[in-house]
Amino acid sequence: MDTYSWYATLIKPTWSPPAWLFGPVWTALYAIIAVSFGTVFYKAFTRQIPWMVALPFALNLIFNFAFTPLQFGLKNNLLAAVDILLVLGTLVWALAAIWYAAPSLRWVVYVNTPYLLWVSFATVLQLTITYLNK
Repeated sequence: MDTYSWYATLIKPTWSPPAWLFGPVWTALYAIIAVSFGTVFYKAFTRQIPWMVALPFALNLIFNFAFTPLQFGLKNNLLAAVDILLVLGTLVWALAAIWYAAPSLRWVVYVNTPYLLWVSFATVLQLTITYLNK
């Protein structure tokens, strides 16, 4: 069964957004992530901030990029649910780390607010889908 057919068969909550919305939302979010996370990595590479501040940003990217292969490649809701919790956790950690360790980079927190809101929503959605399809 192809990915689209498989996902279409899942029980989803009534408040689940339409599939077409995910592409535009992630396109905008990845632009924000590229600029803001890129700045954090640049500051870490040039030793303007400690590498430990950049660590949660790197982990967030790893977990973020792992979601699609877990959810749609392996078609595993449980692994995707664990992964999205890690995406949310590392994002909160990253934003807190930059807020406290680099006051001049607090704009990174502000511009990532849409990402935080979307990942929070996506976490609740994925946990709900996982529960409904157990």
